[in-house]
Amino acid sequence: MIGYVVKRLINYLLLLFVAVSMTYFLAASAMDPRKLFALRQPPIPPEDIEAQLRQYNLSDQVPLWDRYTTWLTGVLHGNWGYSPFGVDVAEQIGIKMWVSLRLLLVGSLLGIVLGVAFGAWTATRQYRLSDRTVTVISLLLISTPAFVIGYVTQILATRFNEVTGTRTFEFIGETGEIGNYPLADWVDRLQHLFLPTVVLLALGAASMSRIQRNLMLDSLGADYVRTARAKGLPRSKAIMKHALRTALIPTGTYVAFTVATLFTGATYTERVFNFQGIGMYAVDTITGYDINGAVAVTAFAGVCVLVGAILSDIMVAILDPRVRLG
Repeated sequence: MIGYVVKRLINYLLLLFVAVSMTYFLAASAMDPRKLFALRQPPIPPEDIEAQLRQYNLSDQVPLWDRYTTWLTGVLHGNWGYSPFGVDVAEQIGIKMWVSLRLLLVGSLLGIVLGVAFGAWTATRQYRLSDRTVTVISLLLISTPAFVIGYVTQILATRFNEVTGTRTFEFIGETGEIGNYPLADWVDRLQHLFLPTVVLLALGAASMSRIQRNLMLDSLGADYVRTARAKGLPRSKAIMKHALRTALIPTGTYVAFTVATLFTGATYTERVFNFQGIGMYAVDTITGYDINGAVAVTAFAGVCVLVGAILSDIMVAILDPRVRLG
């Protein structure tokens, strides 16, 4: 098992190196940080612009291969470079990562758990009222863009605050006005986290419930489940021991990759609720011609996928005895 994981890890690391290197070449070729200084008033002398770009290894006057080797040498020493205005990219990734983690942890993980539970439950109640109700709600949430759901929750929260004359819901940024009572800073953060958590939970549960329902239906109709029932195994035990466990194998793979890519997958939620996380930072690096920032975000996302791939292999090996024997 350990040898298998090590081999997979080496393969993933090689793929990650190739992907990040290709991203650097693409970003360095397509992005022109010089444009950021073109409209500055008063105008900046061209030699000053060139000096600043060379300082941060961003000048297009330097051969691309030389810039790449300089960047790679820095990365090997833990330095991911700087933005065109001298902002440390590694420091920004570290800050944004924790912002995204605080935003995503509870909502996304709860959404996955509830989605799996609802999907498995509705599969056992196929075509009943409960199944149809959950299906309609799930499809409605899935077909609605995340930013629309976010704005709707903000409107409803604002209306609730106006009717009650309170500030129960706070939803712009990570923090706001902090009171003078005990644990006020914790309460303030929880207030700001509540609505985006609800949005992420609803979207995650809706999507996962559809996936798990279909997988569970396939397992319920399998020959080994019918055989177990024919031998006298109670329906509940046949569902839990045979159908659900088998249905969780592909779910484990999907969830591992989903959790790994959450950091870069909640851009709309971060934008709507003004959380300065990895998703917004990824967009800002592209619009801001930040070559090193864009490559660092790609590398971070690649590491997340790598972790997801390893977790997926381990989870499949745990859930599927055939993999362990192999």
